Amino acid sequence: MRPAVRHATHVRKRSEFERIQSSGSRVNTDRFVLILARGTDAPPRARLGITASRRIGNAVARSRAKRLVREAFRLTSDLFPPGLDLVVIVRRPLGDVKLQAVVEEWRSAASTIRRKAAPLLAEPATGTKVTP
Repeated sequence: MRPAVRHATHVRKRSEFERIQSSGSRVNTDRFVLILARGTDAPPRARLGITASRRIGNAVARSRAKRLVREAFRLTSDLFPPGLDLVVIVRRPLGDVKLQAVVEEWRSAASTIRRKAAPLLAEPATGTKVTP
């Protein structure tokens, strides 16, 4: 049986989604857009939010896509450091895509994810950038 999921590890509020999407750094992959932003707090893990519009398919298809994204997030937790908020937008229907394909897609974007996450986490909490 899977342990209970803590709600502190999920982006839930509309205002949080809007903040991340408006000010975050984007990483595009074939099937997803990953938007990275500095978290408001420093939780022990990165936080995840998922967007899958009706364009992805019916409710069953959207739910399957969200389950795949959640599990891929768990399996690739080393890519997303604590203090990072992540919104994943599903760009196109996943069809019969398997979990391993999603994980491989994210792993192939690992260098871009790390490069874009580093300056976000280096910023001071006030939101101003560090000047060298």
